[in-house]
Amino acid sequence: MSLDAPPRTLRVLHLEDSELDHALTLAQLQRGGVDVEMLRVDAEPEFLRALDLEWDAVISDYNLPGFSGLVALDLLKAHESGIPFLLLSGEIGEDAAVEAMRNGAADYLLKNNMARLVPALLHAVEAYDTRRARLAADRELGESKQRLRELAQHLQTSVEHERAAIAREIHDDVGGSLTALNFDLAWIARHTDSPAVRQRVASAQETVAHAIEASQRVMHNLRPAILEQGLVAALQWMTSRFERRTGIACSFTSDHEAIALPVGVPLVAYRTAQEALTNVSKHARATRVSIELTVAGGALTLEVADDGRGLSREDLAKARSFGIRGLHERASTVGGWVDLTSSGRGTTLILSVPLPADALVVDDDAALAAERELVDAHDEHDPSNWGGL
Repeated sequence: MSLDAPPRTLRVLHLEDSELDHALTLAQLQRGGVDVEMLRVDAEPEFLRALDLEWDAVISDYNLPGFSGLVALDLLKAHESGIPFLLLSGEIGEDAAVEAMRNGAADYLLKNNMARLVPALLHAVEAYDTRRARLAADRELGESKQRLRELAQHLQTSVEHERAAIAREIHDDVGGSLTALNFDLAWIARHTDSPAVRQRVASAQETVAHAIEASQRVMHNLRPAILEQGLVAALQWMTSRFERRTGIACSFTSDHEAIALPVGVPLVAYRTAQEALTNVSKHARATRVSIELTVAGGALTLEVADDGRGLSREDLAKARSFGIRGLHERASTVGGWVDLTSSGRGTTLILSVPLPADALVVDDDAALAAERELVDAHDEHDPSNWGGL
């Protein structure tokens, strides 16, 4: 509120033991053009009861019988209303004035020089209104961010559900049809003596094989069924496949052979590693990548580091860096977070996910043997593929 603001009735709580001084203060405000409603109190119990009402400001004397302005200021602060507090006294020492300002008083004035009362009051109220508006805006912004975060999490979950549904459709419909077609082609090959037909059948079988391979790849990208063998096995397989596909040396280490994790965490960790490796192959120009999975201190940590060209601040701040934003939003769906750091040489991505106290770490020799066999396999097929295709 300023001197030029539209008329507004200010509600002022006046802590004053002198009825005459109260009348003089009211008259000074009215002469200054302030439309004001004032309530006078002169004791602590009355002051505390009055604080439960709505006020635009408090004007307080410094010395009152059995009470003081500094005590009133402390009570107002404890009330946590943020109402501006002005000291108006006939006598107040410099030390007391400094202490009052340090404790949060908006201003202090002398009763024998009240020319500053109106500007001081209006300035304090304006500052109070500004603070309230800023806090309200911050609160609304926080609520808006929370709604956007919840929407992003819902979209991430919906996307994964839709991917799983599409993968099942491919498996059941496309997979079944391709399998049947393959069997029919094999039957035709066995029951014909024509070299031309056999040649055409062989060509068709090759086409079907490519279709099956493409379907397997699409299914894996949509829904990594390899996760059914455990996160450690899935990351080992991903690492091995990435190295063979790109020629970039890629290593994986874990402090446990197999880990039993809460629902959702393995998929988040897998997708995070997948996105990180995709970025490495597209942008990093790296020669080496390392992936480390650890469970310690009640949290799962996945670290993906490369020795590539690194990321600049401009890269991280790009308006369309949706991959990086997606990593943050995906991590938040399981209560985790992502830290991304980059120096002049190399980039490190760290996913951290707090785990419940009952999360289990399982060391299973059979599981370990299966995982090693999976990594050592030299075929390019997804272990989640259709049996017998």
